[in-house]
Amino acid sequence: MQKTTVDAAFVGSAMPPRRKESHKGENGVVCVVGGSRLYHGAPFLCASGAMRAGVDLVYIAVPAVIASSVRSLSPDFIVLPLPDAKLTRGNVSKLVSWVRDVGVYAVGPGLGPQNPEEVAGCLNELKGAPGGLVVDADALRPRSLESLRNSRAVVTPHAGEFERLFGEKLPSGTDERAKLVSEKARDSGTTVLLKGPVDVVSDGKRIALNSTHSPAMTVGGTGDVLAGLTAGLLARGMPPFEAACCAAFVNGSAGEDAARDLGMHITASDVVGRVAAVMKRFD
Repeated sequence: MQKTTVDAAFVGSAMPPRRKESHKGENGVVCVVGGSRLYHGAPFLCASGAMRAGVDLVYIAVPAVIASSVRSLSPDFIVLPLPDAKLTRGNVSKLVSWVRDVGVYAVGPGLGPQNPEEVAGCLNELKGAPGGLVVDADALRPRSLESLRNSRAVVTPHAGEFERLFGEKLPSGTDERAKLVSEKARDSGTTVLLKGPVDVVSDGKRIALNSTHSPAMTVGGTGDVLAGLTAGLLARGMPPFEAACCAAFVNGSAGEDAARDLGMHITASDVVGRVAAVMKRFD
């Protein structure tokens, strides 16, 4: 299977234009579902990535116990307090009844340990969103794959999460990784974005490699930004494979720009702060 290199030309051809006459809501609505007593930053970083991708509206659904903390971080998001501390099907049923305009859900950032059966049930309910679904972090469990099969789902694991999700250890070589990612994408009926020094993206039919990256990006939270960017581009109407490729390119480029300014001392917030300048190149 031929591999595509994700570069500026690829991104420029895939990025959807914004209509001059468009109004609020037409450019995408994302809802981030995540957070826990321990992690309130991850869903916020994910939401920031989605907003910087160019969508019009972003909701953040988190446990009520941290809703005020998340709400205080920015006035740009609508924070929805979920009654249960864990992600449950009851929580998701309430969420779906509260907001009916969501195009894409991003599930997982900051969830912490969860009941795999409950998470799978939640994903099964949310996967009907018209734009698709992005699954990251603690939502990446083998049981989740059964709910995501043959949907517009993008899973965004790093190496350890990939091994947990698919039950197979990653080889070290890029070509071998690409082959394995393609196989798992085909078998699971999802688009897989494997994060690493070289990101590997496959929908089982195509393979793409993205090399925009900085070693400074091992800092926590950059993967949450990537998940948000993927969700935002999906919500803007991009197909899952193209959205994952472009999100990887933009996230890596923003990380490179941050490291160029700050060296090996960046934070995920520094990456978010440079996403807009990268995206502007393709307006």
